[in-house]
Amino acid sequence: MDEIRESLLKQSKASRKDQFGRAISFSALALIVIVVISIFYFVASKGLATFFSDGVNLWGFLTGSEWAPSQVGDNGKPLVGAAPMIIGSFLVTLLAALIATPFAIGTAVFMTEISPKRGAKILGPVTELLVGIPSVVYGFIGLSVIVPFMRAVFGGSGFGILSGAMVLFVMILPTVTSMTVDTLRAVPRHYRESALALGATRWQMIYKVILRGATPGILTASVFGMARAFGEALAVQMVIGNAALMPHNLTSPASTLTSVLTQGIGNTVMGSLENNALWSLALILLLMSLVFNLAIRAIAKKGAM
Repeated sequence: MDEIRESLLKQSKASRKDQFGRAISFSALALIVIVVISIFYFVASKGLATFFSDGVNLWGFLTGSEWAPSQVGDNGKPLVGAAPMIIGSFLVTLLAALIATPFAIGTAVFMTEISPKRGAKILGPVTELLVGIPSVVYGFIGLSVIVPFMRAVFGGSGFGILSGAMVLFVMILPTVTSMTVDTLRAVPRHYRESALALGATRWQMIYKVILRGATPGILTASVFGMARAFGEALAVQMVIGNAALMPHNLTSPASTLTSVLTQGIGNTVMGSLENNALWSLALILLLMSLVFNLAIRAIAKKGAM
């Protein structure tokens, strides 16, 4: 009887501990959900005030090419055209991803297939070091090295979308590389053995079997890098030129959503049209981050099928 009583007491204590653990886990999950919903609600309420309270036309806001919220145009409406910043953000992001992805794939292939021991020993710490460098340092390097180089090669001021893309390329390269390395290592070993057994060379095995099998993961890494680049503010602001004008070429000064937000959010009065317009830009950034996350989930789900 004593043994049965002790066993029941132990089970009761274990049950209470399990309930306590579940309560803690549920509380943490609920807190995260509440925080995310609160962020969406706050940004959306501020950003939509531009269209509902201030009477700005949504289509005109998305397609307009003039950004001067404190001024009024010939039609009597404020100049809050966000198209230059939207186009600038997409151009910088896409160009950085196009440059970074081939470098990331090549580095990952070297670390996993060509020289797995020495490559991982040397390049692994290097990529980790790049991740830890602050954004302002990348911005200063871009301002000191990339901008003068662009000025010497292409002329002009050196500030522009191409300079911003080069800085972002270096910033997102470690992220894309590390995710690509994990993807290549996750490819089953028997894929490699089967390809070699059929007479394929090592290079044929890499680009016809390994890379094709890892395509969904590589696409996920590329989209994740684009999401990282799209939300970068300080480093891009230092090298892009911060001109809220429609970009005519890759070397002309331009601006992004994040650069305009960084410059203007501290110089406006809460509740004013200028402030609400900046919150509308923040809402676009938030929605684009949601789109990137949905794209990552769709690619991952397709790769798992």
